[in-house]
Amino acid sequence: MSADPQSVLSVGATLGEGPVWVARDAALWFVDIKGHRIHRYDPALDVGRSWAAPCQVGWILPTDDGLFAVGLQTGVHRFDPAQGSFALLHAPETHLPGNRQNDACVAPDGALWFGSMDDAEEADSGYFYRFHKGVCVESGLPAVSITNGPALSPDGRTLYHTDTLGKRIWRTDLNDDGSVGNTSLFTKIEADAGYPDGPTVDAEGCLWTGLFGGWAVRRYDPAGKLMREVRFPVANITKIAFGGEGLATAYATTARKGLDVTALTKQPLAGDLFAFDPGVAGLPGHTATV
Repeated sequence: MSADPQSVLSVGATLGEGPVWVARDAALWFVDIKGHRIHRYDPALDVGRSWAAPCQVGWILPTDDGLFAVGLQTGVHRFDPAQGSFALLHAPETHLPGNRQNDACVAPDGALWFGSMDDAEEADSGYFYRFHKGVCVESGLPAVSITNGPALSPDGRTLYHTDTLGKRIWRTDLNDDGSVGNTSLFTKIEADAGYPDGPTVDAEGCLWTGLFGGWAVRRYDPAGKLMREVRFPVANITKIAFGGEGLATAYATTARKGLDVTALTKQPLAGDLFAFDPGVAGLPGHTATV
């Protein structure tokens, strides 16, 4: 695997997002939010497969019953790939019809953390939620227009969450019961570097973020210091996930959203799934208990 990102699956995603390595499948799952698609990439066979979603789908994560939880615009659903079916588990924002879900992760205790956002990308109506064993609570973190993440530190005690339009990544302490504690600024993305998108934490506790419009992903140490930048041949990198043998391959989703005909001509690989050697392993994934 090269240290330079290479396209491994051409799907032309309008808004590729939410990559997650699912060990039980030995496969990488991700979504195309605007394309209403769920994708799976099997690196051993170098093949992909996709399923239609009934509306915008922000994320997909494995559950401990062998199926998946997905964040549809209408709420959290259980997804059965064998049937291609969706069953509603919880609808947290029926009072906010202009919102949709955008990103998520699973904590070591099986709790599902996810965020919402204003689909028009204007109002500060995006919230973070914790969903565990049938109970969904709003986190109490301040509302922003576009949430991204969250992601968790290796010990599960620090929650990283992103205010994309504000170009800030925040760090919040988690209490034993999953409630949030003190919040502090982790890092701010400088002007002309793109917008921080989905965050991911590696096995050394360092945080990686995609940069939408920034042509790169970045790695920050636990103190928020920039350590590395990996450049891409496309502008909109949304998120990475670690997968493959030893979780030593980084997979990155990308997007065609916002690119005009001229830009797409110069970026023919926009919307593809990429892979590269990050030089560090990822953390083993968890399954959600919803």
